[in-house]
Amino acid sequence: MSGTVSSWILSSARNSIVLQGKGRLYSICIPNRNKIKWKLVFSKTRLYPAGSCSLDNTFSLKKAFRHTSTEEEHFSFQLSPSQINDILRAGELSHKILDLNGKNANSVLRFESNQLASNTPIEDRRSAATCLQTKGMMFGVFDGHAGSACAQAVSERLLHYIAVSLMSRQTLEEIELAVDCMKPVLPILQWHKHPNDVEYQEITSQYFENLRVYWQHLLDLDTEPAFSLEEAMICAFKRLDSDISLEVQAPQENELMRNIALQVAFSGATACVAHIDGVHLHVANTGDCRAILGVHEEDGTWSTIPLTRDHNAFDEVEIRRLKREHPRSEEKTLFVNDRLLGILMPSRAFGDVQLKWSKELQHSVLENSCDVESLNIYHYVPPNYHTPPYLTAEPEVTYHKLRSKDKFLVIASDGLWEMLSNEKVVKLVAGHLTELNVQKPQLAFEKPVNLGYMHSLLLQRKNRGIATLDQNIATHLIRHAIGCNEYGEVDQEKLAAMLTLPEDLARMYRDDITVTVVYFNSETIENYYRNN
Repeated sequence: MSGTVSSWILSSARNSIVLQGKGRLYSICIPNRNKIKWKLVFSKTRLYPAGSCSLDNTFSLKKAFRHTSTEEEHFSFQLSPSQINDILRAGELSHKILDLNGKNANSVLRFESNQLASNTPIEDRRSAATCLQTKGMMFGVFDGHAGSACAQAVSERLLHYIAVSLMSRQTLEEIELAVDCMKPVLPILQWHKHPNDVEYQEITSQYFENLRVYWQHLLDLDTEPAFSLEEAMICAFKRLDSDISLEVQAPQENELMRNIALQVAFSGATACVAHIDGVHLHVANTGDCRAILGVHEEDGTWSTIPLTRDHNAFDEVEIRRLKREHPRSEEKTLFVNDRLLGILMPSRAFGDVQLKWSKELQHSVLENSCDVESLNIYHYVPPNYHTPPYLTAEPEVTYHKLRSKDKFLVIASDGLWEMLSNEKVVKLVAGHLTELNVQKPQLAFEKPVNLGYMHSLLLQRKNRGIATLDQNIATHLIRHAIGCNEYGEVDQEKLAAMLTLPEDLARMYRDDITVTVVYFNSETIENYYRNN
């Protein structure tokens, strides 16, 4: 990006030129900060009233790097390469599956993830966990709107609901008995988290109680639950969304919990979750996050398999579904300006009760609440709101049986897909893999290995330039998403400009971006077919 273009970005903001972006209509509303009397602020471990903690150590960019307003007199897009790397790599997360005695039976080899904020604080969330009472691993990306509260709650809770849905009656009975006798409960998930991933500590007990009510419901069924994986994912999505709706309606004496429940229900989140068990891959999607598969064909080329559909006004299947669910008289008002009822881009999401509840229920709940404006809850009923619900959290589930040529899975929020096509993402991941393999020295260890020999290997690696490459593939994708020029090359000046855009301008040019890339163990997959 040239200096002229950088200057144009700034001058356009100061002259109030509003660009037509792809974001959600009400996710870019900036509240009147002078009227906020009390609000929730996320920290690494706890939730505090505003003013008692800082976001600088969580998801927001360091103040030295990011401008807070286009009105600043001394405005600069300058960042050093090391500063750019610090910002891009702050949210990196990677995890390699342990190989026990060379017999790694897991089809997941490793995963790498990263996030970059546009909103302050970031509204995206991510989750990754290993199932302990059932088989498999799960990976989720959650794109929040109208705040981060709903995405936060869904990222903490949804994988538990899926895991419980998959448990046998015997396991559920054992867990229920342990809770009833106040004994330690068997852990359901092993989480793989970034140190800065936040949690709703104060409301964890309520979340657990509602999860317990869900498994008690499963135990009340006359027969073994025995859900298929597709049924389990659909049931978990719908049950969690129902719980979010019911929690805000229930009487609550604790003001903090009441406020959190309100913020969760009146904000929203799309979700894409992958469950991987051996060669069996299931992807459940609600909204416009996306999952794709990178396939290395026999002739050496790479191809892409989309595993989700974007649920929005550009999808004909979604348009037909909504038309079936509502009277013909509403056909012309279901989507206005490519948004559901003129408000929301995705046509499926968690939360967003203002597009699910009746007008009377909304009025009743908000009337009995405290100052909702102080919680950044903006109540707006569209002019053509006649036959709710207009929005659902029910996911579409795709099944794919992994083959040895299926090399990786990419799950990301729409902030990535607005910048890069499916094919471009697969090309970047494939190229990154190739470059890593080329630059990585062949570690043919001499025995015994001494310190001098190890030192020479490290020097060899350094001299080959591997330190200059993003080791985390998610970082590599984010770097290209926001920094590529028209020739497909990363432009350092454009990258610096996109990272230093003021808070009141950044959302016009890019959305929050969250990426998780899962690499498959081809040898394990080949062994499955060999043994079966």
